[in-house]
Amino acid sequence: MFRIHAASPADAVEEAYFRIYRERMANVPVHNPALSTEAVDFQRWQGHWLGVLVTSWHMSVLLVPGQEAGWESVGDNQRRFVRFPAGDFAFLGSDEPEIGEFQSCALFAGMGQFASQSDAVLAARASLMALLKPKVEPAPVEKKADEPSLSRRRLLGLRG
Repeated sequence: MFRIHAASPADAVEEAYFRIYRERMANVPVHNPALSTEAVDFQRWQGHWLGVLVTSWHMSVLLVPGQEAGWESVGDNQRRFVRFPAGDFAFLGSDEPEIGEFQSCALFAGMGQFASQSDAVLAARASLMALLKPKVEPAPVEKKADEPSLSRRRLLGLRG
């Protein structure tokens, strides 16, 4: 079901994942008992909503429609690549009654490495910042005239 969220979908995301915990995940032994469900830092990105979902069993970046223009539907469990300043990332389509259609990109499949909710939220925020930060290409290193060549030709005794 396609639904446009004019305001932040954070409450709907949390409601959906609290329900998913109760209905599908409560008896699955992959939970970190120090963690709870939290929608972290949902913000506008290219007309849509981008944020991170922290649960006791996984952490994912979520993309939720904020307008019809520019939204690419992919279908449940279908993959598409989304270009961010940090590069291209694979997102899977999903649909939950509280949210409607959305897409997610897994960050952590197990949450055992987090000692507390605040640690998980810090990792979520750092991940979101890294996703939105442009890749920095290393500057080319200029060779000085008197510096020996480290090329394969020179190594093999050929001219270089």
